[in-house]
Parts: sequence; structure tokens; C-alpha cells
Amino acid sequence: MAQQFKEIGKTKTIALVAHDHKKEELINWVNDNKETLKQHRLVSTGTTGKLIGEQLDIEVIRVLSGPLGGDQQLGAMIATGSIDLVIFFYDPMEAQPHDSDVKALLRLGVVWNIPMACCPAAADFMITSPFMQTTYNSLLTDYSKYLNRKIE
Repeated sequence: MAQQFKEIGKTKTIALVAHDHKKEELINWVNDNKETLKQHRLVSTGTTGKLIGEQLDIEVIRVLSGPLGGDQQLGAMIATGSIDLVIFFYDPMEAQPHDSDVKALLRLGVVWNIPMACCPAAADFMITSPFMQTTYNSLLTDYSKYLNRKIE
């Protein structure tokens, strides 16, 4: 089977997500990178998107709050090719009541080969990449061997 690619356009759709104890950190990071982020479409879970929009006067498309299904909405957007990058500052020190949704979101990012950053350093590397200014052909993994295997 020939390799398949998903073209990530010059204007990216970026998902912004943060757990409660990481929201301020994400807001500060967005503020530091506001001019670059304004060149792209921003999508965020409910509370995080509201805070970013209000505090930084930047347009953010909002889905539901994470625990109410927002993580799953973003996961569906990844699976349908509507999200190009994920910046998810999650809290590794606190259990989340919707932990399975969080893991599913991160899993889908890997399944669909979506660039993901889970801390400010990784987000800095990602946003300063030359690929942020151009199109990028993201290789899609061939999962057909998983779909065609026999169940014994």
C-alpha cells in the first residue's frame, strides 16, 4: 500500500487545553506567543478557551469543558482531520476525574500523527519550528494490519 499523507496547511488549527492547575501556565504561554498564534485558528475546551479569550483578547473557538465532553469533541476533530496541532498542558501531579478522556485524546493525537506539546518547552519548540510557517505533509500510519487480523 502506498504511503498516505495529510497535508497540514500554512494556517493551522491548534487545540489549546489545560488542566485547572496548568491554566495560568497556558495563558502565560499563549500571551508570550500571541502574535504567532493570531495567524492560526485556535480551538479550546470551555473554561480554558474562555479565560484565554477574555484575558488576552484573542479569538478562540470553544468546545465543551473537558469533563463535560470537550476532550472527546477535540478527539473527534483530530480523527476527522480538523485539528492540526495539540498544546495540552496537563497536570501530572493530580488525578483527573475524566482521565480516560484525557488518555483517549492523547492516544488519538498519536494515532493520527498530530504534533502535540504537553509542556511549555515542547510548545516553544513546536511553535518556533519552520513548519509553523509552511504546509507540512504528515505521514499517516497504515493501521490496516490491525483491522484485518483474525480474532481467535
